[in-house]
Amino acid sequence: MYLSCCAWALTAHPKDVLSDMRSLGFRRIDVRPDFLEEKEVIPLLDTHSLSVSSIAASFGVPDEAALESSDAGARQRAVAHVEKVAKQCAALGAKVVYLVPGKDDSKPTLARYADSLAQAADHAAAHDVRLCIEHFPGTALPTAAATLDFIDAVAHPNLGLLFDIGHVQISDEDPAEVIIAAAERLDYVHLDDNDGHGDLHWALLDGVLTTRTLKNTFNALQEIGYAGAVSLELSPQLDDPYQALKRSREITIDCGSDFALEL
Repeated sequence: MYLSCCAWALTAHPKDVLSDMRSLGFRRIDVRPDFLEEKEVIPLLDTHSLSVSSIAASFGVPDEAALESSDAGARQRAVAHVEKVAKQCAALGAKVVYLVPGKDDSKPTLARYADSLAQAADHAAAHDVRLCIEHFPGTALPTAAATLDFIDAVAHPNLGLLFDIGHVQISDEDPAEVIIAAAERLDYVHLDDNDGHGDLHWALLDGVLTTRTLKNTFNALQEIGYAGAVSLELSPQLDDPYQALKRSREITIDCGSDFALEL
């Protein structure tokens, strides 16, 4: 497994963000679709010896487009957006595109969402990119367990789980148990902390997360043979996001040192 970092923790111009990420010691980053134009970002990544791990496709969705919409045109626009992001992902050498579910958990809505996801997963596979769903409290898939059940119901070979340790703190699920249950369906990992109630994206160990829990998480990842990214996702609203990233990176390295974490 390898370390990455969500670039949106820093709010400077994208060119400065890339420089800051490298100065922090990161070699891989997660971005959003509108981070920079492809023709701009590729040479900048080369300049800073950085690579992209994933793109968050829930951002930049066109107006009146939603994978779960009752309007067929809106669903197709959303599927086209995911395909566009998957193509962008492949061009940047990344391997994962991920989505956050909508809020409507009714059976008809989830059925439409499942159908759209299957189409989007097909398109992503054509670009050799994995499509993931991020379990998210307050949405139609608020727990990791519910999200895994949903993924199983969709039954698409190119659809997996993005596991967020902060989110399971809110949904009161055990991180290691979720990871073991996910097994080969796990395609991406976010690390962040909170107070157990709000999705605050604090620095690691500033909230309810403990060193023991983090080490148990790494142990579970090693147990299932996870080889993907472990990505820090901190809030740009923190008092000093740069220092929070620096400290969280050091904590991650320390806790992951026994588990072949590649920097």
